[in-house]
Amino acid sequence: MNIRKAQVKDVKAINALIANYAEHDRMLFRSMASIFEALQSFTVVEDDSQVVGCCAVEVIWSDLAEVKSLAVKPGLQGKGIGRLLVEEAVKQTAGMGVPRLFALTLEPVFFTKLGFEQVEMDGLPMKVWSDCARCPKQDHCDEIAMIRVIS
Repeated sequence: MNIRKAQVKDVKAINALIANYAEHDRMLFRSMASIFEALQSFTVVEDDSQVVGCCAVEVIWSDLAEVKSLAVKPGLQGKGIGRLLVEEAVKQTAGMGVPRLFALTLEPVFFTKLGFEQVEMDGLPMKVWSDCARCPKQDHCDEIAMIRVIS
């Protein structure tokens, strides 16, 4: 397996990974246009030249970044791909000088194993006023806020 920054050639595969989870209401959908716009924030894992995982890191504010669109090809969960992507996200966040990384997730146990702690959603005010204001789930959000302090 190889981890690397995403390239234009990866957009269709990233879109397919995200769409699979979005169809099952496990992740928010991202359009191809959205992925192209945020391509520089994506990292992928490939195996035999096939993209099998993706993750984006977006800086929200001077002290806060977010893990977004973390997806692993169905059938390959539990093989360390998600862990590899989140560890890379932590490195990227530290490299930008951002002290905290968070995720909104339906899989809190996974993030807990990677050093994240659950926090109240209202403890992330900049997040609430950015993406959440446009989210179709805003009035009935089922995601759990998890945060990790970068040392």
